[in-house]
Amino acid sequence: MKVLIIFVFSAVGTAQCKGSDYLKNFKEQLELKWPENKTMNVVFHGHSVPSGYFTSRKVNTLEAYPHLFLKYLKEHYPYAVINCITTAIGGENSQQGANRFKEDVLVMKPDLLFIDYALNDRGISLETAEMSWRQMIEDALTAGVKTILFTPTPDLNEDILDEEAPLVKYSRMIRELGQEYDIPVVDSYMHFKSLKEAGDELRTYMAQNNHPNALGHMEVLKVLVSTLFN
Repeated sequence: MKVLIIFVFSAVGTAQCKGSDYLKNFKEQLELKWPENKTMNVVFHGHSVPSGYFTSRKVNTLEAYPHLFLKYLKEHYPYAVINCITTAIGGENSQQGANRFKEDVLVMKPDLLFIDYALNDRGISLETAEMSWRQMIEDALTAGVKTILFTPTPDLNEDILDEEAPLVKYSRMIRELGQEYDIPVVDSYMHFKSLKEAGDELRTYMAQNNHPNALGHMEVLKVLVSTLFN
């Protein structure tokens, strides 16, 4: 039985207003039929969340937002040939991700690239994280790769409503990079903050303190799709 992913979207907090237009050429490629079409590579670079880690080191690949996004694309672009490639490594920060970026990411020849590192960047300085994000963004854009940034999903050890929480600073940095480089930001952090402000219990969306469960990954997908396709 085929299961369709269908969303009714409200206005979620997104840092960029050009997300839909940004992928105009990418979407046109997805519409092409054989023999005019080509294989499209969508790469997700980051840490344990895009890797699909839930609890007890179990990796739920097909319930994580990269593959939920692949499912969304295939339901809307049935003639497209799409590879969903995850270059993420659990426990890694953006400095480590930047060090292997050319060898592990650009070698995949991505048509679309997502970067998601902020949760683990709390282990390095904000300045080091910003430098690493800049390096990856500039390397990708120089190679002509459409690049999308993610703010972090929640960590229940922080109060998402506290404006002094560490993830607030990293989220702000990512939004500012999106504005500076004129690229979209999938603002997961703002979305989950809005859910909390509306009275939702964030633990409902979490497999453990710092890993979303399947429902949490679906929420990330909602923000992703609303940012890039609405």
